[in-house]
Amino acid sequence: MLNLAGVYPPIITPFDDSGALDVKALAFNIAKWEETGLRGYCVAGSNGEGVLLTDEEICRAVRTVRQAASPEKIVIAGTGRESTAATIRLTQAAAEAGAEVALVITPSFYGNEMGSAALIRHYEAVAEASPIPILLYNVPKYTNLNMAPSTVARLARHEKIVGIKDSAGNIGQIIDLLRLCPPDFQVFVGNGPAFLSGLQVGAVGGILAVANVTPREYVSIWELVRTGRWEEARQIHFRLMPVGQAVTTTYGVPGLKAAMDLLGYRGGAPRPPLLLADAATRQALAQILREAGLLE
Repeated sequence: MLNLAGVYPPIITPFDDSGALDVKALAFNIAKWEETGLRGYCVAGSNGEGVLLTDEEICRAVRTVRQAASPEKIVIAGTGRESTAATIRLTQAAAEAGAEVALVITPSFYGNEMGSAALIRHYEAVAEASPIPILLYNVPKYTNLNMAPSTVARLARHEKIVGIKDSAGNIGQIIDLLRLCPPDFQVFVGNGPAFLSGLQVGAVGGILAVANVTPREYVSIWELVRTGRWEEARQIHFRLMPVGQAVTTTYGVPGLKAAMDLLGYRGGAPRPPLLLADAATRQALAQILREAGLLE
């Protein structure tokens, strides 16, 4: 089984002035991230505005990242769509474009009907048709659907379903996933505030929005926990907590992109209907970044 352990940012997707995918800006960001110790990059996740991208744009972004990144970096592609057939098509296309792992969000439009049986059938069908390993993606904040650990444990038996990104922020749920799933099933924390606690109970890494702007620091937390240096990890985690909250819960994708601009990355405007962060938001973000020691 492919060992995925480490820290990944669900990278933002930059757009040019016409609103099209800006591959030069994307490659620029990858070049800045390359020296930070990240294990790889997650393309077209929630913070990459994956739901606002076409399949063709996702594949083009995957190709750009694969070409810009060093060979040892792992490229994960968000390929979840609402139908099983559409998810299979995008997963296969993303693999052909260079993705090594597919991150598949739970279908949620018909949420009341997405019980365990429906989710198992969906994910098993995707896994059977996929040429690359599958990571389940549980993000109740956006889907209003929480995948039960017992359902995940059933899916974890499939040889191509190798792990989960759980963004619920519930440490009890992380513990249940680790308790119920096979030992080699890889659990990733997808919620910044829960990252340190998740690592302490056995998660193998994180796929974290805040790692877009603080990659070195979150890699350091991961490495410190692995070597038992809990207090040092705690100090970094606590210092960066306001940053993580700002670029997710408080200001969302527009705030994350604005923070990247402030730190010398190419963030830019989000895709409509999302709005560009206003001046007050940028000022607040700059102050938060200064207090965290990230911006002079």
